[in-house]
Amino acid sequence: MRTRRILISTSLALLVGTAANQLKAQDPHYTQYYIYPSWLNPALTGVFDGDVRVSGIYRSQWGNVTSPYKTPGISADFNTSRNASFGVSALQQRAGDGGYSYSTAYGSFAFSGVRFGRNGYHRLNLGLQAGIIQKKFDPTKASFGNQYNPATGEFDPGMAAGESFARTASTNFDAGAGVLYFDATPGKKANLFAGFSVSHLTRPADKFMEKSEEAKLAMRYTFHAGVRIMLSETMSITPNALYMKQGSAQEKMIGAFLQSRATETTDVMLGANLRLNDAISPFVGFTYKDWVLGASYDINTSDLGKIARGANSFELSLSTIIRKKVKTEEVEFVCPRL
Repeated sequence: MRTRRILISTSLALLVGTAANQLKAQDPHYTQYYIYPSWLNPALTGVFDGDVRVSGIYRSQWGNVTSPYKTPGISADFNTSRNASFGVSALQQRAGDGGYSYSTAYGSFAFSGVRFGRNGYHRLNLGLQAGIIQKKFDPTKASFGNQYNPATGEFDPGMAAGESFARTASTNFDAGAGVLYFDATPGKKANLFAGFSVSHLTRPADKFMEKSEEAKLAMRYTFHAGVRIMLSETMSITPNALYMKQGSAQEKMIGAFLQSRATETTDVMLGANLRLNDAISPFVGFTYKDWVLGASYDINTSDLGKIARGANSFELSLSTIIRKKVKTEEVEFVCPRL
């Protein structure tokens, strides 16, 4: 059992740490992607009804395979009175027993002055993002094939790894861009929103490799969309979809959540997302005044999950909005819970 866990752990670490042109994808991801909007699409910066939004999210995965992959993230964005919004965000993923970490820090900007249709309720946001990606690797915490005793087949950490690395840390500049459309018509039964973004426009080099110019991080293309449908004055349902492509990897997610008013200050949210060929993720959330608390649990259905006898993940999120002015009805539907 220990040997299998180490083999799977090493494989996962290599998937995260190998050059993008040799694997499917590198970027971490969240099931509650709507809580970390600037990572999803920089054009979502400032798309909320208020002055300041602060969000935090924590993900833990593969806990029964190896040490859990932990991915905390935090973001904040700020609206101004000049059709401009600004944001900052950071996340860090620590990958199991392999001693690998993937950290990002970004600043984002969105322009919200493009409005059309009757009364300008149809809106188009344009967003830019720039920052750094830092990757670190501790070879002493990894497991290599040469460290398995050929006589017994057991792992022996005292045996020489037989591996060498050009470096164990790298930091690169990174940039991305996106666009978002949403229908902010007040009192409408159905309000549509959709966005598209491209990450890693600068194709950061993987400096772990000796020929880093040949190992560049693949651009990530993201499309997200949904529609908020009012079922009554106190209840709505929001079907949504997400598609991401990075290198040869694709992620396809569909889902919906129901939001119902429990009291004048509290809403309850229930829903689920299906990540095709990977996991189903039930979600529950509560809003109290300007606070939103959410929890989701990924029930893994992939082949790796079956080999590991279950490889489920969970996420917790908390966000709040600070307002200096009265909430405006016409943009109430533009909710971070896409």
